[in-house]
Amino acid sequence: MQLKLYHYLSFLVCMAKYNITEKKEKEAVYRTLVSPKLMDEMKEKILNIIVMQKKYKDKNYSAKQLAIDLGTNTRYISAVVNVRFHMNYSSFVNKYRIEEAMSILTDKRYQDLRMEEVSDMVGFANRQSFYASFFKLMNMTPRDYRIQHTKQFAQKPVAKKAKRKKTNKK
Repeated sequence: MQLKLYHYLSFLVCMAKYNITEKKEKEAVYRTLVSPKLMDEMKEKILNIIVMQKKYKDKNYSAKQLAIDLGTNTRYISAVVNVRFHMNYSSFVNKYRIEEAMSILTDKRYQDLRMEEVSDMVGFANRQSFYASFFKLMNMTPRDYRIQHTKQFAQKPVAKKAKRKKTNKK
């Protein structure tokens, strides 16, 4: 019971520390202006640019730039991201940044990187926004995530190489 209380209090402290608030739902009229067919087309184009071309790594790639690249406006981008991905543009982009950060944090090749370096690699402008976004998505800090997964590496048994039997052929 005390452990659950401790985790809940830690959660509240991190929420306050990283200035995370609960999401409020609001209905925007412009979301209904985009046809479902156009939304599906734009969804695929957005995924191509943000995910396949890895524009999420570019800290300067904004919704405005995405709209320019797609020949549309930011209201349409916002409507599509809200309706098709159920989040705003920043959360959408940060989700892919966090997923990549999680991969980096659990990769032994990058175990010596500082959090600022990981944050920069995945496209965050600063460590604070990285920590806030990571905590919002994962309910733990990037540092805690790395520690948790480093322990898992240490606990995995290392496969022993089978010894070959030497045969003497004469």
